[in-house]
Amino acid sequence: MLKALEKLDRRWIFLLMGLAVAVPILVIGITGKTFPETPTPLAQAVFDAVNDLPSGSKVLLSFDYDPASEGELGPMATSLVRHCAEKGHKLYFMALWPVGPRMVQQNIRRVIQADYPDYAYGEDYVDLGFKAGNEAVIKVIVTDFKQYFTTDSRGTPVEEIPMMREVRSVQDVDLLVNVSAGYPGSKEWVLYASTPFGVKTVAGCTGVQAPLMYPYIPKQLTGLLGAIKGAAEYESLVNTWIRERRFAAILEAGGVASAEATDLATDFVKSPGAAQDYTVSAAAAALSPETKTALVEAANAPIPGKYLEGQRRMGPQLVAHLLMVMLIIAGNVIFFMSRKRGGAQ
Repeated sequence: MLKALEKLDRRWIFLLMGLAVAVPILVIGITGKTFPETPTPLAQAVFDAVNDLPSGSKVLLSFDYDPASEGELGPMATSLVRHCAEKGHKLYFMALWPVGPRMVQQNIRRVIQADYPDYAYGEDYVDLGFKAGNEAVIKVIVTDFKQYFTTDSRGTPVEEIPMMREVRSVQDVDLLVNVSAGYPGSKEWVLYASTPFGVKTVAGCTGVQAPLMYPYIPKQLTGLLGAIKGAAEYESLVNTWIRERRFAAILEAGGVASAEATDLATDFVKSPGAAQDYTVSAAAAALSPETKTALVEAANAPIPGKYLEGQRRMGPQLVAHLLMVMLIIAGNVIFFMSRKRGGAQ
């Protein structure tokens, strides 16, 4: 058996890796279930930075990536836009990459226009488009926004956009959010905006870029989402928070005290059947049939797939990484056994 493993055709390894990627994709696609995510402090810091702002705060989102990095960065950008919209923040979109506006428009269509139709363009969100100049753009708009951005992406003068009257420079925003695949991106925003002017900043970046950003945490950079893992963690935080919020709203509308509603909502999210059990318990006797029905519907409502992309993509990555670890261990075991028997030297 040892000799057979030593001479194993590498195509069997390729087949195993193909199955390790394909099977989780198929299982997750059919069942809709994903692996649970435990958020790291960095992802939690990004969530808290957005969540702790009062409703109506001004958030500047610079999407500096292209379709080549969408696999890693798209899910975190989508969740960031959703979280900000759910909080009722005013969103200022821009890009330092030529293809960035496509990423901005994609998220506006998928999130704001699809799920937040009450968000009005020019009052709740604005797309300022792309400006060439790399970090030179940051150096200018950090003190004088309108020197570079005289119109939005539609050609409307910024003076005619109501929400732009409140912003004279980047220093006027409450939070800077950057999703970046390289240069110019998170490092430039940290060097020319957050460090010299104290602009509160969070970022999302590719896996190869993340180690370069760690030294800036936590002073210049409040939080960081690294690659698809960071995206999945943040996605899980946002999905959980929104479900808890909706459960609590239903309970409070049904007459349950705010503190009790919050505790119950947390339990409902942790256990899928808890809401159903609660509606038939003595504790829910005072609730109206409409409230009970709304709780059950909220418990059974699936999370839209576009808000699960990060967690879905973590499945194949997790299984593939486990296979790689097992193959490395197996390779070393075979090597040392062969050497012990007088084989490989």
